[in-house]
Amino acid sequence: SKHTVNLDNRTANVTVKPLELGMGLKFELHVTVSGKKINVSEIPELPIPRNWMRDKLELNFYKTEQGEGGGEIENVTYDKETGTAVITFLRPG
Repeated sequence: SKHTVNLDNRTANVTVKPLELGMGLKFELHVTVSGKKINVSEIPELPIPRNWMRDKLELNFYKTEQGEGGGEIENVTYDKETGTAVITFLRPG
């Protein structure tokens, strides 16, 4: 964990320490599928801004297109107070 680093003709002794990243959050969602829309419920309340959660939901359902359904997103409506969201796709599937 201890290293010597040469910078600009100077030597510095440094110690490596683990860095904790606080953004890794994992949670479970309950989903109801209906043609073009997905109703998501029981979204846990997390200490992140509302628009971050909306973006995370959009990315999650957009990226599942290859193997598990999903696709291009038309709209995401997220209600933080009720812990619910409605994801609307451009095409039914």
